Amino acid sequence: MRRYGKDADEDDIRNRPARRGSRPRTRIRPKHEDAAEAMVLTIDRGRLTCLVDPGTKQEHEVVAMKARELGRKGVVVGDTVSLVGDLSGDADTLARIVRVEERTSVLRRTADDDDPYERIVVANAEQLAIVTALADPEPRPRLIDRCLVAAYDAGMEPLLVLTKADLAPAASVLESYAPLGIQYVVTRRDELESAGAEAVREHLRGLRTVFIGHSGVGKTTLVNALVPERQRTTGHVNAVTGRGRHTTVSALALRLPPPPGAKAGSKKALNAGWVIDTPGFRSFGLSHIDPSRVIQAFPDLESGTEDCPRACSHDEPDCALDAWVADGHADPARLYSLRRLLASKEAREGD
Repeated sequence: MRRYGKDADEDDIRNRPARRGSRPRTRIRPKHEDAAEAMVLTIDRGRLTCLVDPGTKQEHEVVAMKARELGRKGVVVGDTVSLVGDLSGDADTLARIVRVEERTSVLRRTADDDDPYERIVVANAEQLAIVTALADPEPRPRLIDRCLVAAYDAGMEPLLVLTKADLAPAASVLESYAPLGIQYVVTRRDELESAGAEAVREHLRGLRTVFIGHSGVGKTTLVNALVPERQRTTGHVNAVTGRGRHTTVSALALRLPPPPGAKAGSKKALNAGWVIDTPGFRSFGLSHIDPSRVIQAFPDLESGTEDCPRACSHDEPDCALDAWVADGHADPARLYSLRRLLASKEAREGD
């Protein structure tokens, strides 16, 4: 008679012989100590183009896929990953991504303010270039404000890039953002192949910069001028409806050309900086961002919130920031800018 429970002994255990070729299950994952470090450049239908040993003379591109052991862990452009397998980069070879290193920054967005699911746009970038046209299409300050909120939340420095200055002046837009102290650069379409592109490059040297912008503002045209060796297709998008062929369908990291006088392959050339082009968008949702974190981008105002009532929106009669500014601790224009950014978090981009 077979016994069960606490009365059972080893003679009562039925052992099933292992199938040929099967391996015992284990929760211990391999360490892959010999894995190579790489940077994710772009992703296309589950295949990731990665730069192995970035910043060295041995760097080269390989195609990889995410290892099953990573489970649901996502991999995005800009990630630093560890690769094993065939790292030759030869045609029809495939490496495996076995680790994703800790990210230094993460730029996120949601499809709209009602969408609970955030999307990671790019990882490990230091600067966010917000590209907006001065005409055709008209500037959208509410959308720019939302991008600024996302940049501050990600811990990235914003850069305002104004295009098509040959169609309209930049003075009014620059005056609106002057209180924030944001770096900016103004470009003309007829100068992109020469002085215009170089003026933008000067703001990008040595940094990883994400380029984002509403469809039709000339973002990809600008990127093509910055990195002429890697032309991306450009197309027409209706300035009013935003409909048409959106030419950038996936994020792509591109290294800037070497600065003048730097030799190809030199350390100065390899560290020239990166441009990360992203698909154009019609909206930039912020439902994932806690409004209380926006104040961190205003250190001159943050100290004045200590006397604010609990859960203060910083735009109500009892807000302590009004007295803080009135006492001369900060510029009134800075408080106005803060409140405008907080309002853009609450209001829809199209308002």
